[in-house]
This record gives sequence, C-alpha cells and structure tokens, in this order.
Amino acid sequence: MPAQTTSTILMVRPANFGFNPETAENNFYQKQDDRDSGEINQIAQKEFDGFVTLLESKGIAVIVIEDSDDPKKTDSIFPNNWFSTHADGKVILYPMFSPNRRLERRKDIIEKLMELGFKIEEVIDLSFFEQDDQYLEGTGSLILDRENKIAYACRSLRTHAVPLQYLGRLIDYEIVDFDATQTINGEISPIYHTNVMMHVGSEIAIVCLESISNTSERLNLQSKLELSGKKIIPITAKQKFNFAGNMLEVQNQKGEKFTVMSKAAFDALSKAQKENILKHTEIISPEIPTIEKLGGGSARCMMAEIFLPKG
Repeated sequence: MPAQTTSTILMVRPANFGFNPETAENNFYQKQDDRDSGEINQIAQKEFDGFVTLLESKGIAVIVIEDSDDPKKTDSIFPNNWFSTHADGKVILYPMFSPNRRLERRKDIIEKLMELGFKIEEVIDLSFFEQDDQYLEGTGSLILDRENKIAYACRSLRTHAVPLQYLGRLIDYEIVDFDATQTINGEISPIYHTNVMMHVGSEIAIVCLESISNTSERLNLQSKLELSGKKIIPITAKQKFNFAGNMLEVQNQKGEKFTVMSKAAFDALSKAQKENILKHTEIISPEIPTIEKLGGGSARCMMAEIFLPKG
C-alpha cells in the first residue's frame, strides 16, 4: 500500500512574489497591498525562509528551488498546483487556469529531482487541456488519499470534470467530486480549490462540511472518508476563511508525523480541534501572513510532496 505521507517536500523560493490579478478573479482570499513590490517580495522571502527552517528543524527534508527571475512569476511559491509526484515514478503536469501561472511549469525542476537521485519513469503532461479551457490545478484541485486511491475534488473554474475523470482513469483512482460554495459579501460562489476546505492525512480528515449544500454529496463524502478509516474533524466556514482547511501531513526521517498549517489556521482552530489533531500528529505552524494575504494561498500550497522512489 502506498504511503499517505512523505518525508521530502519541494518548495520554490520566490523572486517576484506579489498580487496576481488573473487569479484574483476567483480567489477571494487574495488582498491587494500598496507596498513596493521589492519590499513585498523581501517579506515573502523572509516568511518562506522561516517556514523552511521550521520544517528542517523537525527533520523533514526540504528541496529549495530558487525561482527564476525571468519570466516574472508572482505565484511560483505555490508549486503544488502545476505538478505532483507518485510512488510509481510518475510526474504529472497540470492544466492551469491563469496564463501567467503556466510559466511556473519548469523542466529544470523535474531534471533537478533526477539529479538528486529520484527515479522518474514517466512524465504525464495534461496541459493540453488548456487549449479547451479545461483546468485541473494539481493538489490544489485534488485531495489525494494515496493509500486508498481516492481523489477528492470540488468542482470549480479551476477543477473541471473532464480532466478530473481523465486523470482518475490514468492513475486508477476513484473520483469523489462535489460542489462546495462560500458566501462572499452576500454572494454565493464556488470554492476555487479543494485544498482550501479539505485535508486528508493518514488517520484524520479536516473538512468544511457546511460548504457542501447538496445533502447526498455531503453524505457521500463523509461516508467515503469514514469507510477509508479517517477520523473527520469538521471546521466552520469562518475557520476555512482563515486557511484552517489548508493543511498537509508530512513525516520526518524517523517516521514521526506532523500536520503543517499556518499560524493563522492554527489560531482559528478551537482547543478541541487542536487536541484531536495532536492525538495523531504534532503540529507545525509557520507565520506566513503576507504570503496568505497577497497570494491567497497558505502553508499546504507552498509544499509539493516528493513521493518518487530513489533511483
């Protein structure tokens, strides 16, 4: 059975981090900032470096890739959206909603993994879906239960049914998809990425169940999680807006497990929720307020898991 967690993650240190108007069309977590772009990037780099140091202090291996300065990429700090890696040696490249985010797909990053001794059997490029305005943004769109071969996904402008089902057949995963919404300024809109409202670890699942209004879809999701042995820890919509659904479970070289979430997410959780998580894993909570505010993504989005076998 494949492992649900990895002890190696890849992170991209930003060169031009900032507000991306293209992604802000449907990412309501992004907020503009009038500070100088150079100052913003320096602050983001400091938050990034602190995050890496925190992970490494727990024995988690972090591959840090420096973002290339040209072409300019404001969201390169979120590499989990453009590629995923798998224990059978597959690397999957994903179709991206925002044209300027497609620049983040870098062949040299894949080559770097090979240089580091990781074995890549096949690179599957799904970016051709972009020609038909069909998108599936990696582990932003997909919450992968690797042990049980289930992919959870909320449908949105960044998560379309056709590439989703195509991927399911390609890697032999059961697809559990659903509609999830949020209310912004009195208007109901789809949640743009599944990893905003949901996390699946080896033993627990953090889910904003109240965001799924369709009763049968909500019950089906609960049932799938419970039948696969996950303890569900529900979060509220308010907690979700503080990135409390944006988590990732990792482990260190000793096999000790950690749930990684931002300080904002940690502060949003109740004492009982934290205690439930701590029964299963330790918690790591970096402070990344500038990255969250301008980028509209949080701790999970910054980490691309490396599951590839060593060559």
